[in-house]
Amino acid sequence: MENTAEKWEFKINPWITMKPVMLSIFMFALDGTISSVALPYMAGSFSISRNESTWIITSYLVASGIIIPTVDFFSKLIGRKQYFMSSIVIFVLASILCGLSNSMPMMLFSRILQGIGGGGIMPISQAVIFEIFPKEKLPAAMAVFGLGVVFAPILGPSVGGWITENWSWPFIYFINIPFGILTLYLTQKYFEEPPYSRKQKNVKMDFSGFFFLALWLLTLQVVLDKGNDADWFSSAWICKLFAVSCCSFFIFVYIQRKKGKRGESLINLSILKNKNFLIGTAAQIVLMGVLMSSAAILPSMLQSLFGYTAFLSGLSMLPRGLGCMIASVLSGILVAKVGIKPTAICGLATLSIGGLLFGQINTNISLVNIALPNLIFGIGMVMSMVPMSNISCATLSNEEQTNASGVQNLFKNVGAAIGTSIATTMITRLSQEHQMMMVKSLTETNQVFSERVNAISSAFMNSVDPMTAYHMAQTQIYGLLRQQATLWGYVETFRYYAVAVILILPFIYFLNDTTRIKVKDKQ
Repeated sequence: MENTAEKWEFKINPWITMKPVMLSIFMFALDGTISSVALPYMAGSFSISRNESTWIITSYLVASGIIIPTVDFFSKLIGRKQYFMSSIVIFVLASILCGLSNSMPMMLFSRILQGIGGGGIMPISQAVIFEIFPKEKLPAAMAVFGLGVVFAPILGPSVGGWITENWSWPFIYFINIPFGILTLYLTQKYFEEPPYSRKQKNVKMDFSGFFFLALWLLTLQVVLDKGNDADWFSSAWICKLFAVSCCSFFIFVYIQRKKGKRGESLINLSILKNKNFLIGTAAQIVLMGVLMSSAAILPSMLQSLFGYTAFLSGLSMLPRGLGCMIASVLSGILVAKVGIKPTAICGLATLSIGGLLFGQINTNISLVNIALPNLIFGIGMVMSMVPMSNISCATLSNEEQTNASGVQNLFKNVGAAIGTSIATTMITRLSQEHQMMMVKSLTETNQVFSERVNAISSAFMNSVDPMTAYHMAQTQIYGLLRQQATLWGYVETFRYYAVAVILILPFIYFLNDTTRIKVKDKQ
């Protein structure tokens, strides 16, 4: 049987087609983190806690992850170009609803709808790039693609902080309107539709697979987000929900394997038998978790502990963007000179160093002290993410790209959502642990504590009575203790980032080192 995917020739310059592709990718990826600096403002508007406000981020990631496996079905049902444009329309309309939200339920509904619209953007864009570029130009195209995927989430807090400070938080969603309209226009004009991506007849949907996929991810996310508040498995409802999540996962895998033999599955999991794809996807799950969670917690740390404004906390992420641009040039040079594996190793090592540097911060730092770790973090992220994206799909044919992109982006979104939830939980738990350890020193038998209380009390006695001054001094010291304990929660979380990245390094050995894309021909 002849492969129509290999025979089709695109008439438009691929770099022109990249315009709507990159615009849509940037818009989708930007909204993953643009909310992070505005979470305190939204928490105040909706009368919720800061921990609960992280649902605004994770609900978006989970919703887009759930819809990703259906991309192949909808692309065949209405045609890939029509589905791509429909996704952008839904994304823009949901963005308007996000900006108009006046309660947490409405915001969650709007963000879930936004995730549903955005879920189709990434896999279609990635598949299109692999199709329109010849093999010799694909590394350069993937470098640009990887830069957009990584740079947009990094730029998100800076853009969100500036908009929040100068206007108000709803405008972080309203800015999608002009970009969405422009993307639709460019897509209609420059987006070509090969024969194999057009509307097909008798297309079947794996509804059972989709149901258990959604049930698995939704229940897992609730467990991760609410587990810490409910004291984890000490709570009966958390145990039951976790059991439902695990059962749903195993049923989903069973259904996909069973239906996959007949070609009726939601996603074809047999693609995980490809060694490069399996290792590359696993590495990107960890990297996306580190990228998205760090982009969420760093602005939060600067606002809650250091008193930074939304704009300044977002501005602190700009050096990471500069690092991404530097790395996009370096990775292209290194891949050509030494190959993909050494480049990925250098990127992972650099990323772990950035995590360790973040693990050395204290309450006396300035904005400049955040810049260097962020710069290194950005360099490491692109130098590791781009080679991984490139090599993971290098041995797949064009017809496998849509399914592969769907599988990979599903797990990457899941990794990003889980990583953000885990990071938030770790900060809370580690802060509590350090607070419990340090509070033991706040006793009258501790000479240093007694001297500090007396010194602070003396300063307060000019305006209040001795007993009130004494209690005010104790309160002030306890406030400092809580600040230090919270800081240690953030510090140790950043150190765990470094450990997670280092654990990826041994698996690089098993990748096929190739700087040229090898496409497997199928007959």
